[in-house]
Amino acid sequence: MPKSIDIAGARALITTRAELRSRGHSEREIEHLVTDGVLRRVRNNRYVEGDAWASLWNEGRHLVEVVATQLNSAAPGPVFWGASAAVLHGLPLYRLAPKRVHAAIMTARHGRTAAGVMWHRVPIDAVDIVERDGIRCTSLERTVLDLACTSAATVALSAADAALRSVAVSGQVQDADITRDWKEQMLARAERPRRPGIRGAREILSVADGRAQLPGESVSRLHLLSLGFSAPALQVHVVGSAGQNYWLDFGFRRSRCFGEFDGQGKYLDDSIRGRRSADEVVIAEKRREDDIRGVTGWRIVRWGSEDITSASALGAKLASFGIRPPG
Repeated sequence: MPKSIDIAGARALITTRAELRSRGHSEREIEHLVTDGVLRRVRNNRYVEGDAWASLWNEGRHLVEVVATQLNSAAPGPVFWGASAAVLHGLPLYRLAPKRVHAAIMTARHGRTAAGVMWHRVPIDAVDIVERDGIRCTSLERTVLDLACTSAATVALSAADAALRSVAVSGQVQDADITRDWKEQMLARAERPRRPGIRGAREILSVADGRAQLPGESVSRLHLLSLGFSAPALQVHVVGSAGQNYWLDFGFRRSRCFGEFDGQGKYLDDSIRGRRSADEVVIAEKRREDDIRGVTGWRIVRWGSEDITSASALGAKLASFGIRPPG
């Protein structure tokens, strides 16, 4: 099961040629290790063990590339932009695997790709340059706006939801005032200056919702909206028979049905399931569902990543349970 890492974790994975030599590897051995996939060269003089690389999500791999680029740069280092800033902020990149590290041009450098870095000539105010663990990048809000203008809607909404979640959600509850202020601020940003992609960005920002816990929930909601489901109920609270607090991803009141996006991490990721086995998680989920059905009389439908490859795929899944948009 792939795993996530933070900036410190990315730094810990990276080693240099000198460090490899100090462990007893000759120059020829290092080259053979790279050829055989035991080591992966992520940047000049920066290496990661092949197994460690294979264990990472796309976001983690790109974060390693960003950190390696920073390590190879003269102080103060680049201002990372777009997807490269997103991974520094811990935002998801739904099914996006950047082929280049992205940085903003802060000098007279012409826009080009060099040493695996794509340089972008984009105006950035000083207030929108921040540091994440000593690495410069665009601010969280500017990064969300840049992704909303330049990325697929699935990527943009997943990142916007995660950013809003980080500032407005505590537990399962989203603060309405903070959410309103955040959206107003972001939509005001989208008004100035005008730039390519800004119309789509406004649409993404207007439907952002921090209650989405996973990119799969964000993408599901995007598809639901395109299918004609108006503002589906999110993180619906149900009190169990013994006073338990349950939260369901979606609620379809007309169909008297709850919807749950079922990510594999719930069953396979140790950081999510804790010390429970996959079988124990499945049994606990069954008991939870039985209790919810018992106290509400509503059905529960689950779907996974394979069901959200498109709006039509999710629509077909829901229709098989009798769940259709109004009208």
